[in-house]
Amino acid sequence: MSDTAQAEAEGVKVAREYYDSDEAEGFYSNIWGGEDIHIGLYDETDDIRTASRKTVDHMAAKLGPIAGKRGIDLGAGYGGAARVLAAEHGAHVTCLNLSEVENERNRALTAAAGLSDKVDVVDGSYDAMPFEDESFDFAWSQDAILHAPDREAVLDEVARVLKPGGLFIHHDPMQADGPTDKNILQPIYDRIHLPDLGSIGFYRDALIARGFEEVDTEVLTHQLGKHYSRVREELLSRQKELGLPDSFVERMSAGLSHWVKGAASGNLTWAIMLYRKAG
Repeated sequence: MSDTAQAEAEGVKVAREYYDSDEAEGFYSNIWGGEDIHIGLYDETDDIRTASRKTVDHMAAKLGPIAGKRGIDLGAGYGGAARVLAAEHGAHVTCLNLSEVENERNRALTAAAGLSDKVDVVDGSYDAMPFEDESFDFAWSQDAILHAPDREAVLDEVARVLKPGGLFIHHDPMQADGPTDKNILQPIYDRIHLPDLGSIGFYRDALIARGFEEVDTEVLTHQLGKHYSRVREELLSRQKELGLPDSFVERMSAGLSHWVKGAASGNLTWAIMLYRKAG
């Protein structure tokens, strides 16, 4: 195995082990957003779950009508977005996710919602998708691709599985384009066990090179700082209630603070990006 392939395999292993741990499961399911594990929109609320759901609704509106269309959610977590897209917008959604614990909960929540015929849950990684070429009308991802050891490979796969004219909508915590302060970003790189983050410019250049056109990029960096700040507040206030170990809380609190600092200093950015594959 080449050094690059070994590093990519290790990155996938680290992510799977982390998200499958009991501590992570308790944290994400109870604090981060319930059915959603992504950054929220806080313009009219301070509630994490409400804000997280607003992000889903905001993104769905950008897609336009998707009734009867097939979509894939990359790094789907607990499947909250997929259930919204299926139940309220009439799409058939495949959730692709590498955490077996999250996938089991996704399947249970989907069954309880009566949506098992409209939402599929597949164990797997988005840099090697187990699907045929041109299988989907749209691809969707929320704060997931930052964890990919090879983001170029993920975008190759997105381009492969989308039909001509298909839409790709996603958001990610990213490093700012242009000069950045490595002293501020390095603790974040260490946290995700990767040497860097993507950027708006990276995604723009990489997707255009793969035959996509940019439809819309909405920069919402202030929401990144607000979200990580709110999650940290909830973590500290609910530690005893959830029985989270001090070591986990201390480590997580410090990590969340790095993201808040990165956004406040202008070294991080966050945006919702919509691209269309050439048709």
